[in-house]
Amino acid sequence: MQEIEKIVPPKILVAVNVTDGMTARDLFTKNHKELAKEGERSMKEIATSCTVVGALIITIMFTAAFTVPGGNNGNTGMPLFLGKKLFKVFIVSDALSLFSSTTSVMTFLGVLTSRYAEADFLESLPKKMIIGLFTLFFSIATMMIAFVSTLFIMLGEKSWIVIPITLLSSAPIVSFAWMQFPLLVEIFISTYGAGIFAKKPKPLEVNPSDMNRSV
Repeated sequence: MQEIEKIVPPKILVAVNVTDGMTARDLFTKNHKELAKEGERSMKEIATSCTVVGALIITIMFTAAFTVPGGNNGNTGMPLFLGKKLFKVFIVSDALSLFSSTTSVMTFLGVLTSRYAEADFLESLPKKMIIGLFTLFFSIATMMIAFVSTLFIMLGEKSWIVIPITLLSSAPIVSFAWMQFPLLVEIFISTYGAGIFAKKPKPLEVNPSDMNRSV
């Protein structure tokens, strides 16, 4: 609606339809009421599902931070593998996964508690969905990195079982990208893409005598 408002004369925006006494915006809202409800339902379903996944990742990563691989030194309380590079990879990836999943959950909660007004569908809600999906994907990827680094620490780099398990750990990342990335790209393009009004055509010229006719 806002793109259409840019190409029509300002007078026609406040013109009232003689048949039903509605302005162009009122008529637009009425005709797209069901579409708005469908968009609200779809976004709430996606946000609810992703919130559950994000909450599970938060629980796992928070627990993993205090149950480090190899345990702690009984005398000092410091992790036994603190000096290993792979342990640092585990700690960093665990922290990144925890922070990104928390961000994702907070973002999706913002989607669920939104008022779902017309203006929200233009940029606010799509922006939240983009941030939520991206941070959720990032948290899954870093969670798998933490898992693989733990295997390398516990089993050793020369263990034959580490390689197939590492390959299997990429399955959640690939499946999420395959299922959700097309949606993420579509939302991004529809929100920040050029769109059909990128050429910015000249405003339409309307005869003043037509102002009292049907909008």
